[in-house]
Amino acid sequence: MAAAMPAYAQQADDAASKADSKSTDKGGIEQVTISGIRGSLQKSLTQKRNADSHVEVITAEDIGKMPDKNVADSLSRVPGVTIGNAGATEGGFDEADRVSMRGTSPSLTQTLINGHNVASGDWFVLDQSGQVGRSVSYTLLPSELVGSVVVHKSSQASLVEGGVAGSVDIITRKPLEFKKQFTAEATLGAVYADLPGKTDPQISALVNWKNEANTFGILVQAFSEERHLQRQGQEILGYTQIAAGSKIALAHPDLAGVYAPNLINSALFEQQRKRTGGLIDAQFKVSNDFSFDVNAFTSEMKAANYNRSYEFWGAQVINAGAGQSPNPGYTVKNNTLTSATFAPVAGTNYGVYDQISRPDESASSNFVELGTKWRATDSLTFTTKLGTSAGEGKTPTQNVAEWNVGVGAGAGYQLNGTGTAANWNLGATNNSSPAGAQFGWIFGDQNINVKDKENWAQADGEYSTDWGTLKTVQFGLRYNDHKRSSDGVIGQGPLNAGNTGAANSAANPANFPQGYQNFPGNFGSGLGSGFPTNVWYYSPGQLAAYNAFTNRDPVTREDWNSEFSVKEKNTAGYLQGNFEGDRWSGNLGLRVVQTKESVISNVASLATAPGAITTSAFGPFVRQHDDNSYVDVLPSMNLKFDLSKDVIARFAASKTMTRPDYSALAGQVSLSPPAQFGAIGSGTGGNPNLKPITSNNFDASLEWYFAPRSLVSASIFNMNLTSYVGLGTVTRSYVTSTPDHPANYLADYQLTVPVNTSGTVNGIELAYEMPLGKNFGFATNATFINAYDASNGPLVGASKRTANLTAYYEDERFNARISYNYRSSFYSGLDRSTAFYQAGVGTLAMSLGYKYSEQLSFTLDAQNLNDPTLKYYALNEDQPRAFYKNGRQFYLNAHLKF
Repeated sequence: MAAAMPAYAQQADDAASKADSKSTDKGGIEQVTISGIRGSLQKSLTQKRNADSHVEVITAEDIGKMPDKNVADSLSRVPGVTIGNAGATEGGFDEADRVSMRGTSPSLTQTLINGHNVASGDWFVLDQSGQVGRSVSYTLLPSELVGSVVVHKSSQASLVEGGVAGSVDIITRKPLEFKKQFTAEATLGAVYADLPGKTDPQISALVNWKNEANTFGILVQAFSEERHLQRQGQEILGYTQIAAGSKIALAHPDLAGVYAPNLINSALFEQQRKRTGGLIDAQFKVSNDFSFDVNAFTSEMKAANYNRSYEFWGAQVINAGAGQSPNPGYTVKNNTLTSATFAPVAGTNYGVYDQISRPDESASSNFVELGTKWRATDSLTFTTKLGTSAGEGKTPTQNVAEWNVGVGAGAGYQLNGTGTAANWNLGATNNSSPAGAQFGWIFGDQNINVKDKENWAQADGEYSTDWGTLKTVQFGLRYNDHKRSSDGVIGQGPLNAGNTGAANSAANPANFPQGYQNFPGNFGSGLGSGFPTNVWYYSPGQLAAYNAFTNRDPVTREDWNSEFSVKEKNTAGYLQGNFEGDRWSGNLGLRVVQTKESVISNVASLATAPGAITTSAFGPFVRQHDDNSYVDVLPSMNLKFDLSKDVIARFAASKTMTRPDYSALAGQVSLSPPAQFGAIGSGTGGNPNLKPITSNNFDASLEWYFAPRSLVSASIFNMNLTSYVGLGTVTRSYVTSTPDHPANYLADYQLTVPVNTSGTVNGIELAYEMPLGKNFGFATNATFINAYDASNGPLVGASKRTANLTAYYEDERFNARISYNYRSSFYSGLDRSTAFYQAGVGTLAMSLGYKYSEQLSFTLDAQNLNDPTLKYYALNEDQPRAFYKNGRQFYLNAHLKF
């Protein structure tokens, strides 16, 4: 961390008037080259003082010198920026994944690379078509490729629309910016993860050459990073209320309306990640007036994984009140059945065990862009961009086995809130052996390939004037088309499940795998006690062989509910004036955006409906087309005032917009059928008629530079979200069969779907940094937020408190840095129709560096040094949802420069 400290930048009103010690890129952002902690801090403060708008920049000079695993780790130390270690509600892993700003969802923070959108993919199956929406997975963006990261907290007309809360622009390195004619750098190292106990290689390299005249250059970067991951945990997979009037409620009236856990498990997740890719950039300065740049980037992460979930099946046993009553002595707290035992009943499935191997999951992102710059006259400059980007999230195969365990054994559990993992058991069941396990089912979609693609064309102009305080006028047009789609999904099922004697039956015991393994001996350490730990499992190879007894026909097993298409054609134009007066500067502009949207989703229908497709075993369906068009007018203003030599005030106002998540527009429909004919079912789904999310924003800050390399600052901000996407209910009809009406009929369902509503975010950002003596120093910041929607409910991603503290030491040879990052609890969304909150958590990271020579240095970096337990809960902390341990990670690297 010694070589990556926050820096700050601005939109330059007149680049020629800036000091020689500063440089300005083609977008007007001043760049600072960081060579050490103390020097970078001083340059950071200099840039912050000169900035017109609320913009911050993180830069890194040497390849591999930034200790963070990816760009999101670096951004976590910027005031008002929070990171998440999960894409949505799958629970956190050991690496930063998503970035959000100022108490909003990651989907409301736009991520750009070199000023353009980047198509992305997710490796995790639930994220590939789930609620991650427009956010970008930072697991595909290694820090080695970064020249700088620009964080725009206030908007302006010249910025690409799409970030209601702000935008993050990742700027890659450019060949002609290097000081030397030839540069070669490499990082050779390894990572050790203590939970899996594995060591893996980490390699990256850079070669840059430019001619002596500095008119042509080419840059090539590459990376290959492997590591093993193990997550040990317990999950409580949703809660269901015991229905009033049900058998259990009649026998125990105090349980009517009480929530009971659906499933409580022991969960072991193991994964091997391999991230490979690189960047190539060629710059050619044809003349003093014309230049062009071609750059291309690719990143792929192979993410083979195996998830085991050994479960108490509460939903089966209690069955919303229609099942087995608990024994006397149960407890209820906060309207939750927090402990219960169940006497053995022959034939009852008290447990269920899911083993899911995904041997070839992956995610990828790439782009190619051609940019030009032409100085038409001394006062008029044009730039153009033409590019394409593609991303994919793939799960080609899921090898699955589901077993009924604890049959007739009875069960019991005790929830311990979010303090420790729940205690639970399956009676006298031997959890360490498959003896007694019975065939349950084989499920799991195959051939999942969620494709994300964008093409763009952009032209911008800048005219320098001598019209008083108006220094420059910027204008431009931009067009892009975007498509997110999923098709050809296969929902596998077991062969001959009802004929246990058939040779090809998945239910035939002769076809069950032979031999087994057990969870690691340290499973559950640090989570609690009193739950199954030495659980048996089959290997991924055994599951692959067993899944030969499945039906994966692409026609009859088409899982049309997992297919969708969202197409957008967007056009934007803007005009912006940049001003400078006596002790003040700023900009004023207007951006107008048109969005044309076409959504295709599959909807269940009767076989006799016009256009119905009837070849799938999952029922007949029709393809529904919805087209919409929207126009948004987005004004913006930024002002800066020099109140005195050491005090600066800033004000900003703007209207911003973000288009709705793809999953919100064309979300998968998940249904819970009605209990009987004539009753109403429930479920979740999408809404193709959502309008873009817009927000009216205000930002003000005061900065006091009270001593060299020292700053105290305070900012306040307000976001009035006028068309925020929340949740509402609609009634829709779907083909259904019930026990008392087995023939398919159209039943009404009350669905929870995304709807446009409103929301408000108010917040304060505080920052303080200063040196301590010659070699020491610290930097700290905190953000306090109050965020709520129209019904006073929580906004996704809003932590009321976030804080960072960094302390450092640096001399000519040695440097050290330790950082602590904390965010309070926040709402992640719905999971299995149940609220999903992450409890507050703090993480500790450390970096040690030693400079042996100008050509060779070493770093030792540690992530998750405090081994945090990630905790989640539902409506309240008496309804725990999950507990996870990911362990610590240590990176030892040698950095070479030639």
